[in-house]
Amino acid sequence: MCGLAGELRFDHQPADLAAVERITHHLAPRGPDAWGFHSQGPIALGHRRLKIMDLSDGSAQPMIDNQLGLSLAFNGAIYNYPELRAELEALGYAFYSGGDTEVLLKGFHAWGEALLPKLNGMFAFAIWERDAQRLFIARDRLGVKPLYLSRTGQRLRFASALPALLKGGDINPILDPVALNHYLNFHAVVPAPRTLLAGIEKLPPATWMRIEADGRTEQKTWWTLPYGPHADEMNLTLEDWRDRVLDSTREAVAIRQRAAVDVGVLLSGGVDSSMLVGLLREVGVENLSTFSIGFQDAGGERGDEFQYSDLIAKHYGTQHHQLRIDEKEIIEQLPAAFRAMSEPMVSHDCIAFYLLSREVAKHCKVVQSGQGADELFAGYHWYPQVDGASDPYAAYREAFFDRSYDDYAATVQPKWLTDNDAAGDFVKAHFAQPGADAAVDKALRLDSTVMLVDDPVKRVDNMTMAWGLEARTPFLDYRLVELSARVPGKFKLPDGGKQVLKEAARLVIPSEVIDRKKGYFPVPGLKHLQGDTLNWVRELLLDPSQDRGLFNPAMLDRLLTDPQGQLTPLRGSKLWQLAALNLWLSEQGI
Repeated sequence: MCGLAGELRFDHQPADLAAVERITHHLAPRGPDAWGFHSQGPIALGHRRLKIMDLSDGSAQPMIDNQLGLSLAFNGAIYNYPELRAELEALGYAFYSGGDTEVLLKGFHAWGEALLPKLNGMFAFAIWERDAQRLFIARDRLGVKPLYLSRTGQRLRFASALPALLKGGDINPILDPVALNHYLNFHAVVPAPRTLLAGIEKLPPATWMRIEADGRTEQKTWWTLPYGPHADEMNLTLEDWRDRVLDSTREAVAIRQRAAVDVGVLLSGGVDSSMLVGLLREVGVENLSTFSIGFQDAGGERGDEFQYSDLIAKHYGTQHHQLRIDEKEIIEQLPAAFRAMSEPMVSHDCIAFYLLSREVAKHCKVVQSGQGADELFAGYHWYPQVDGASDPYAAYREAFFDRSYDDYAATVQPKWLTDNDAAGDFVKAHFAQPGADAAVDKALRLDSTVMLVDDPVKRVDNMTMAWGLEARTPFLDYRLVELSARVPGKFKLPDGGKQVLKEAARLVIPSEVIDRKKGYFPVPGLKHLQGDTLNWVRELLLDPSQDRGLFNPAMLDRLLTDPQGQLTPLRGSKLWQLAALNLWLSEQGI
C-alpha cells in the first residue's frame, strides 16, 4: 500500500519533476516508510512506500528494469503474487526481490494488459514503456485503490489522491455542476470519471488506459460483473450456496493474510467483521488484534456497539482495543479528517474510521475490514422495496436519494443548477443496462460497482491511509464478488437481508451476533446536530469568508432552524451534507 504520482508530457518537453515531487510529498501519509522518483524525458514518476509484502529495499519504487525497458509506480497489494511469480519463473524470468511489485512489472512485460484478469488484489499502477514511449495505467476491478487524473493539451498528471494533484499546480479548481448534482442527490456519490472539480477526473474501476507520448489515448473496461446463476447452478439449494459462499470467503480471508507484518481486524460487532475474526482464527492466526470505536449517545441513539464487539473479542480471545470518542474530539478532528479525503463524503463513518485508524496504526500496519458484504448480499433495507416494485428505479430513488430534483433546485443557487436530473438519469440508465434482469440485481449491480466504490471503499482507503494503515477487504475478493452475483435474490433478501451470508456465518461465529438488529459505526452527534456541534456547523456555513455562492440562503436558514426535521430518506442530516462540502472545500484551499 502506497501512494503514486506522475506526469507525461505531450509537447516534447521534459516532465516537470518539481511538480511531481510536490504531488508525491503530499502523499507522504500513504507511504511513510520510503520514497523515490524517476524522470526520463517526457515521463516522471513519484512514489511513497508503505512496506508490507517485502520489507527490503529490493521492492523500492519507482521500480526500474532497464533490461525490460519498464518503469513502475504501484499502489496496492497483489495477494496471489507467489503463484504469478512461479508462472513467470517458468517462463524464464528471474527475480531479485521478494514482493509483489516486481511480479507486477514482469507480469506486464510477459502478458501486457492480459495480466489484469490474472491479478487477485487491489491496485492502481502506472507503467512507462521506454522503447514504445507510452504510459499504461490501470485500476482494480472494484476501485479499491484510487487513481486521479488531470489532463491538459500539454500533459497528463496522475496521483493516488485528488488533493495531491492540486499541489502540482496548473489546475483550475472550479466545481463541476453535474458532479454537484450527484453529490447532493446521490448520497454524495460522484460516479467516475467525474469528481467535484471540473479539472480532475478519476480512472473508473476495472479500466486501463494507454497514453502515447503525443497524447493519443486508448481506454478499455477490462472486467464487468454479470448477474444470475450459471446453467449448472439453477437448481442449487440455499445450503449449496451457503457452502460455496463460506468456502470463497474463507479463501478470501486467508489470502489476505499474506504480509510480512501483523494483520488486525476492524471489529464493529456486526456479522461481517465478526465473521472475519472467526475465519482468521480458523486458519490458525494467533495473537490477533481487534479494534472497535464508540461515540457519545445523542438524540436517543446509542453511540457504540461494544456489547457485540466485546462478545466476539472474548469468544475468540483476541487482543482487543476499545476506543471511545467524545463530542469535543469529533469537532477538533473533523478538519483533519476532511483534509485527508480525496472527495467529500457525508457518511458519519468517516470520522469513525479516521480516529480508529489513528489508534490502529500504533499497533499494526494492516487490517482486514468487512466492507462490501451489504452491497453484495443485499444487506440494506431498500433491496426488498426495489425487488417488489413495479418501477424498480423509482423505488430505489425514493429509498436512497437524498433529495428530489425540486429540493435540489431549492438548495443550490441558480448558476449551479443543471438543466437535467443528472443523478437520476445516471441511475435510470444504469438500471437499463443488460446483464442484470431481476430488479434486485439491478440495484445490487449499481451499488456494487458504483456506490460501493465511491462511498464505503473510498472512505476506508482515505481514512486508513491518512495514518499509513493498509485496509484489506476480503468480501471484495473478485471470486467472492462474482459468486455473490450468481446467488439468486431469493437466497439474499430473507432474514432481514444477507440470508445466505448469515447462514454461512452460523457455521463460524456465535448466533447472538447474527440474530441482532443491523448496526453500523454510529456517530449520533453528526446525525442529530445539536449543541456545540450545531454551533460549529452554523459558523462553518455562515462565515462570509467561506461563502462560495453555492447554497440558497433561504434553504440554509431553513436547515439551520430545524436540523432535526430535515433528514434524508437514509436518516442522514441534509444540513450536515452542506457543511461537509463546505468543510472539504475549505480544507483543500478551494
